[in-house]
Amino acid sequence: MKVAVITDSTAYISESRRRENDIHMVPLTVVFGNDSYQEEIDISTQEFYQKVKEVEDFPKTSQPSIGLITEKLTELAEDYDQAVFITLSSGISGTFQSIVTAQSMVEGIEVFPFDSEVSCLAQGFYVLEAAEMAQNGQDAETIMSRLHEIKGSLRAYFMADDLSHLHRGGRLNGAQALIGSMLQVKPILHFEDTKIVPYEKIRTKKKALKRIFQLFEEDASTGVPIRATVIHANREVEAEEFKHQLESRFDNVEVEVSYFGPVIGTHIGEGSLGLGWYKK
Repeated sequence: MKVAVITDSTAYISESRRRENDIHMVPLTVVFGNDSYQEEIDISTQEFYQKVKEVEDFPKTSQPSIGLITEKLTELAEDYDQAVFITLSSGISGTFQSIVTAQSMVEGIEVFPFDSEVSCLAQGFYVLEAAEMAQNGQDAETIMSRLHEIKGSLRAYFMADDLSHLHRGGRLNGAQALIGSMLQVKPILHFEDTKIVPYEKIRTKKKALKRIFQLFEEDASTGVPIRATVIHANREVEAEEFKHQLESRFDNVEVEVSYFGPVIGTHIGEGSLGLGWYKK
């Protein structure tokens, strides 16, 4: 069985890395007024954060159409027998449900939808592992089993610098956003049952990052090999410093810096930082 690995753009895996690992991608879209941009194709992350500063209207986002998904799957059916399709959390986007709907509309390829229940490179970790297994000749059922195994240890926590983005985009409960802005709280957020919810309320950014470090330490101090990513929204210097802290403290950890791209950046806002990891 030849297996295709496909994901949406919010995994934020670079084009060169996708090509190198035979990963296929369907983009989500960010919309400024009447102008739509497919992220990772029509607009870069740097261009996005610059544009947000220049325009008055708050950008919106949209998921891939069923037509775009079926078109991609039909194209893959020419060369592959199965497709593992890994999406961002179903609690913040309808992309996963669109895959479930689209799979019955395409012939010649068996589709296996997987809800990562997270996003960004934490989602990408599932994709990269699936791609490696597919290149080693594993079938989709075996890959899906491994993805569920990873889900047992994968963690992701992040701190939004400004809660108004999450509130405006409908990704965070309104009362929580109001309380946060009134008290200048920097809550640690995470995904729970596919939704973004507060994990702990912290008063300052410095303390929030320290707490995320402590949560990571609980797993890393056991000595098991861990793969991690520091995720930033236009704060690369801070992200690199955080990465250095992790690497200098633990020799069993492999860390890379990644980013909140346009679609997720629309909802979380510039200045946010996060950390995702799983036990290898």
